[in-house]
Formats: sequence, structure tokens, C-alpha cells
Amino acid sequence: MRIHVILSLSAVFLALAPSSSAQIFQINTADVPASPPLLVRFGENVDFADVDLDGDWDVAFALGGDLGNLQDRIWINQGGLQAGSIGVFTDETAARFPVQSKTGRDIEFVDFDGDGDVDIHTSNTSTISNQGNHWWTNLGGKQAGSLGYYQDETAQRWVGLGAAGSSIAPSQLLLSRGSVVTFIDWSGDSDFGDLDNDGDMDLVHASYGGAFGGQVPSRIFLNDGDGHFEEFNPSGFQLLGTSIQPNNPALWAEGLQQNQSTDTTGNFADIANSTTDFEIGDLDGDFDLDLIQGDLHQGPRIFVNGHTDTGGTLGFRDRTSALFPAGYVSGSGHYEQELGDLDGDGDLDLLGVNYQGSLFSFDDSVLENQGNGQFANIQVLPNSNADDDEGDFLDYDNDGDLDIYIAAFSGNDRVYENLENGSGSYSFIEVANTGLGTHGNPINLAWDADAADLDGDGDYDVMAILDVNAGANYWENILDIPDAIAPTIPEVEATGNQVAATAGSADLPVRAQVYDNAPYYVTWYNDTLLEIAVDGIVLGQLPARSSGGQIFRAELPSNLVGDVEYHFESQDEYGNTGASLSRNYNSSTALNYRNVYGLGTDGSLGALEVDAKSIATDGKTLYVTLSNTPPSTFYVQFVGLAADGPIAVPGFGFSNLDSGNLISSLLKLGLTNANGNAVRSLDIPVGIGSGFSAYWQFFTLDGQAGETWASSQGLEVIFLP
Repeated sequence: MRIHVILSLSAVFLALAPSSSAQIFQINTADVPASPPLLVRFGENVDFADVDLDGDWDVAFALGGDLGNLQDRIWINQGGLQAGSIGVFTDETAARFPVQSKTGRDIEFVDFDGDGDVDIHTSNTSTISNQGNHWWTNLGGKQAGSLGYYQDETAQRWVGLGAAGSSIAPSQLLLSRGSVVTFIDWSGDSDFGDLDNDGDMDLVHASYGGAFGGQVPSRIFLNDGDGHFEEFNPSGFQLLGTSIQPNNPALWAEGLQQNQSTDTTGNFADIANSTTDFEIGDLDGDFDLDLIQGDLHQGPRIFVNGHTDTGGTLGFRDRTSALFPAGYVSGSGHYEQELGDLDGDGDLDLLGVNYQGSLFSFDDSVLENQGNGQFANIQVLPNSNADDDEGDFLDYDNDGDLDIYIAAFSGNDRVYENLENGSGSYSFIEVANTGLGTHGNPINLAWDADAADLDGDGDYDVMAILDVNAGANYWENILDIPDAIAPTIPEVEATGNQVAATAGSADLPVRAQVYDNAPYYVTWYNDTLLEIAVDGIVLGQLPARSSGGQIFRAELPSNLVGDVEYHFESQDEYGNTGASLSRNYNSSTALNYRNVYGLGTDGSLGALEVDAKSIATDGKTLYVTLSNTPPSTFYVQFVGLAADGPIAVPGFGFSNLDSGNLISSLLKLGLTNANGNAVRSLDIPVGIGSGFSAYWQFFTLDGQAGETWASSQGLEVIFLP
């Protein structure tokens, strides 16, 4: 039973001082490009990624906003490949970005084509001139060009805009030389996540409509795996213009469109509001990604993803009234919200920026997830009744919990310390001595702020983008407290027993929830792995990839045979590593996929055991194992194309391979692991065919018995179609 204690924030604020009297942040103007000629101005959004994969964080800005059309910009961190000082930035827009002048609202780094480098999606608004969102491709990876340099491929990346199945009216398409490039919209935010659990990043495209009127629907576009995006519109309905009307199909959500619907049964949904922000995460613990639609003038909404519950059919239901408490939001100005585990209980809680208030009186608030996606226990942050625009979670003092940074459009930015005590209770106090009042600009006008370790010293810095001609504030964390907190992985997806598959069968996706004391967009880049064992022998580790939110995804090989055990491990950029508990299932087969034959020569522990833990089939990996051997034993592995023997080889043991074939055999050397096991893997090429066998045998130099040789039986591995 979890005990939750709600503390009086006003009492806490009066009774407790901030945990540290030291100043947290110091503005750094020396290590960023000089502001004249104001290349970074009228900023709307900032995002971080390592664009050139050299181990440091680079920065991109979406510009234009309320002013008009401007060029988005990129600052490259001068560590790594640049061979300079980490944390020093140079504007390299002219060389790296397409030359485009747009009214930018958002810029998002995402590997949309799955080649291991980060691409870019920009969100733009048609308030001043008709325009749409753009796709910029990183020219490394599949493009085999210059890593960290970008090319506009918008026309190639959209699929089927305005065609059958698209909700977009043909009149809203933007053309160039007769070809569709993009579509007219008022997009304030875009987010990415693997909504359908197929291993690639899909797009959630927010729209707030002309003059923030809330009449244009937000949309979802699915990735084909290579970075081409087609609208997810199961209704098949196409609008006549920009606006969706009441009782039109709700496009990607169940039911009919109804403004501010309170229905939770799937009969109605509201996908058209003044939507300035989407948040993506697994709210209800079923491993698929749900959506929170943040609306400027209306109440934010929750759409629950039914992909897991339906066994693989993507669909969203508006569950707002069931999952938010009464009075969770009031007034207007709800620019943004963030998801993070504030109380350390393994689910996503919610920060709502300007969620409480009326007219131009605002208050930020936090709501606690009850573990099933239902939010309760509204807590208003003290002294938050200002016009704030964005909030971000970061552990500024590296004590293991998520604190809050508020980007304020009016006045100075603020920091709130999390008083989470490890037993399920938490509250926030405003930190007094932040240093954020030292920027010299009495009206801050911050639209957005993101946090990452920009200077590589182990703590989290902040970059805030400002409106008008105020540029950007680089807030360097000067507490110098290193991050020594390991990620946590509280839940791993279970899978039932399986029948081992042969060629052409998809591998088995499994997902895990990964949390860390860092912003979610930093945790996405954690080195996360899936470790697999069969019959107690660890076969190795496979890469896991962020699905967005707190979810990571990997694939279990479908050709494994035996009792399979798996768990996830995640390592942050400082080497702190966390591991999940293990899951198990049995993978069986009735196929004749291997045959043990002949004799061996026993070692000090008895007979050496050789086995195949997977089926040899086209396009899959064959795992062959040696066990029942002392740790750190030297071994030799032979692979032959024909069986022979057993033939006694003096001083060496029995050979079960064709001695005349050994000259062309594959020889592998190595040491057994701490458990006395060895694993050899072989990637089977496509087209090798069936009816072919390979013959395997291990020989060990058994130091436990006076440096004598021992040998396993022979193993015939039968290749199957």
C-alpha cells in the first residue's frame, strides 16, 4: 500500500529554506555567438541533440514566432570533432541548414529514417503567410553524405497529402512546380513517438488554427520505417477546408468531433482546440504511448492509445473527463505541460504551465498519476502567478529527483526544488538564490527552455530562447555536483510462451519503462540494451531504442529455442547504469533443427556440452554454446561441412569433424566466461537455403586438470527454410 501525504505548499515555503544557499546558475555570454546582428531573435523553441555524433550537445532554435519569417539556426558545440572546448558554441547555420525563411514555432530533433543520426522536423504557422511543416534530413547515415549537415526533403517525406484517405482538403496543399510540398497549417508543436510499436518514430502534429481559433484539427502521421509519413485517418473522412465541423468524424480518434466533449465511451472526441503542445508517454502502464493535448484557451485533453489492449490495432479514445479531476484547469494561457516521475513511484506525473487562473492571473500546478493514467492531487506551485510559457524537469542539484525549471514570459525564470522523500510524498518550494535574475533584461520574454549538460561537467545547464530581440540565455549550472544517479527500469513488458520461428518471421518486440533524473529528451539517448539468456546461458545484448516518452523498445529473436530470460539495462552519459528485473518465457519447436552426435572427452567437470540455442534460418542469428567448463578456460571451436568420427586424436580428445575438411574449417579461439560458458554467434545470410548442415565442435585446454585437452560431442546444425 502506498501512503501519499499532501503537504501545504504555503506552509512548506515559509518553513523551509532552499537546500543550498549557493547560486545555481550563471549566465554565460562568452561561450555563445555574439548577439549582433541578432541572428537568434523572436525565438519560439530550443532543442538539443548531438547532430554530428561526436559526444556533445548541439543546439537548434526555431525562430520567427510573432514577428514573421526568419531562418532557424543551429549552434555547434566546439568539443568532440571540432577539437575545441566543450560548452563553447559557434553559429554554423549557413553551412549546415537549408536556407529557408519561415514563421517557426517548433524544431524537433528525431531520427525519422532510422539510420542512427538525428534529423529535424520544423513546425511553422500560417498566421502571416501560408506555410507548412518541413522535414530536414541529416546527410550522414543512409544518405552517405556529411554527418550533421541538413537538406530539405519535405516533398519526399510526406505521402498522400490531400489524396484518398487523407483528411487534408486539396485546397490546403502548397505546391512547387505542380508538385505537392506540404500543407497549410498553424502548427505550434510537433512530437514524435512509436505509436504503433513497429520500431519507428511517428508524428503527432498539433494545430491551433488561425488566430488561435481552435477550429483546425491536430493530426497523426505514421512512419513507414524509412522516414516517409502518411496520415493516420481511420475514418477516411476528408475536410472541405481547413476546419473540422461538429459531428464530423474525429479523424484519428474514436467517435465524432464535439467541442469540449465530456464523453469517455468513444462516441465523441475533441481533436480541434487551440493546441499549442502535445506530450507523449505511457500514462497507464501498458507500454503504448498515450497523448496529452495542451490547449491555450480550452482544457487540456487526454487520448488513451488502445494499441496494446486491442492486440495491435492503433486507435485513440478521448478519456479526458475520466482521467483529469474536476477543476484541473481554469482560465486560459495553458501553453504547455510536461511529464515526469516526480515522486519516484514509476509512473508519469504532470506539470501544467498556467493550468490554474483566470484572465491574466496564472498559476502552475502539478498533478499526481495514480498509476493508471488518472491524475489527482492538484498542487499549485508557490509564487507562480505569472505569465509562464514552458516548464522543464531537471535535477539541478543531482539528488535523484526531478526539479522544475520555469521559462517565464514575464519576469525572471524560476526554479522549484522537489522535496520528494522517497516514500511517495513530494512537494515543491521555489529556490531563492538561482542567479536567474542576473540577465540584465527586466522583461525576460522566455518562450522555451531546455536542459542538458552542455559543458560536460556532470550537471544540467539550461538554454532559454527569448522573444523579440532578446536572443538566448545560456544558463551554466555552477553547483558542480556530478550526476551519480543510475536510471531506473521499474517495468518490462512480458510476453507469453512462443513457438520458435524460421525465415520471414518478425522478431518479438518487448518494451521497458526507463526513468532517470534528467529531462526525457536526454534520457532518450541513454545507451540502453536488452540482455538475453537461453537455458541459463547469456547469449549477449541487443540494442534498445527510445520509442518516445519513457518507453524503450528492443526485439527478441524469434528463432530462439529453450527457456528464454531477458532484462533491460540503461546507462546514462556518465556511466551510471540501472537494470530491470528479468522476464521469462519458453520458446519451443517441433522441428529437427540440430543433432548431437559422436563422442567427446570429458573435462574436469564432466562432459562438455555443446548446443544450438536458436534455429539456423535465413536472415537470423545462430547461437551455438559451450557449457560445463571451468571459468576462463581456453577453448578452440571448429566448424566443418561434414561429420566424421569419433576419431581419437592423441593428447587432444575425440574429433567428430571430417579430418580431411579441417583445412577449410572455421577456427575460433577464446576464453569461457565467469560461469564457464562460451557463446559463438553467426548471422545467417539470406538465400543460403535449406537442407544444408554445418558441424560444430569445441575443444578446451582444461587448466583444472593439469592442462589437458577435453572435447565436446559433435553438433550438427540443420539449416531450415
